[in-house]
Amino acid sequence: MINNKRRYGLMVVAVVLITLPMTALAAAATSAAIAWWIWPLALFLVCFILGMVAVPAGVGGGVLFVPIVSGFFPFHIDFVRGAGLLVALASALAAGPGLLRAGLADLRLALPLALVASASSIAGALIGLSLSPQLVQTALGITILGIVVLMWRSKRSEFPHVPAPDAWSSALRINGVFYDAASKRDVAWHVHRTPAGLAIFVGIGILAGVFGLGAGWANVPALNLVMGAPLRLSAGTSGFILSIVDSAAAWVYINKGALLAIIAAPSVIGMMLGAFIGARLLKVLKASTIRKLVITMLLLAGTRAFLKGTGLWT
Repeated sequence: MINNKRRYGLMVVAVVLITLPMTALAAAATSAAIAWWIWPLALFLVCFILGMVAVPAGVGGGVLFVPIVSGFFPFHIDFVRGAGLLVALASALAAGPGLLRAGLADLRLALPLALVASASSIAGALIGLSLSPQLVQTALGITILGIVVLMWRSKRSEFPHVPAPDAWSSALRINGVFYDAASKRDVAWHVHRTPAGLAIFVGIGILAGVFGLGAGWANVPALNLVMGAPLRLSAGTSGFILSIVDSAAAWVYINKGALLAIIAAPSVIGMMLGAFIGARLLKVLKASTIRKLVITMLLLAGTRAFLKGTGLWT
């Protein structure tokens, strides 16, 4: 009982630490001018906290960064989306080589999916930059609230049952063996429903480009639940896919001038430093507790983004 009270106490404290400063800054921005250096400093602190939460929860920093920063900071949504892609990209690039060396990411599984997702992310970025900020903000709020529902209801299987590989995965040779450190054994794996997986990753790429979201929240369920890849392999391969997809979409934002160093630099640095702390918290806090915290944060941020886009809360 005491441990449960402590966990829920940590959740409440973390939500308050993030939402109160942002709400105060947003209110102050509407009433008086704030020194320019306050915003990068606040952005660094918020991203530092987000980084601590994102790693134990197993979600990319972008899916937390974009709705929270666009909802509570006075930055144009285009600059926030461009920075969000860089935040997710930095985390994925930092983790990618280690995942490949450890055998927790597989190139044969990642490359076909990353190819279709990166192509669709470019199209999504072009579409997103052509839409009005209000429409993007409203659609972002709806998307984030949808992600909350998916995260709340999603179930993951450590080793999904795949009766036999389909023709597509056999032709692409998407199979292999990886060492599972938890069970201390080699696990042979193959996937099925490859056409459905490719179609899903087209949609994931479009969402990543339109909203500047790191799509780790969608990659892992698609790989694990739809295609039947083991959970640990799905999580590792998801990080490698992110490094390809987000880099493709990020170039569109850079080319269009939708990237400001004063927003991107403190965001990336804060998120990366927070991720180091989050990796340590992963050993102490239960993943389920952090998951509930993330769902609560996304619920608040998604509601704020929707109300801001519709003009009900400016």
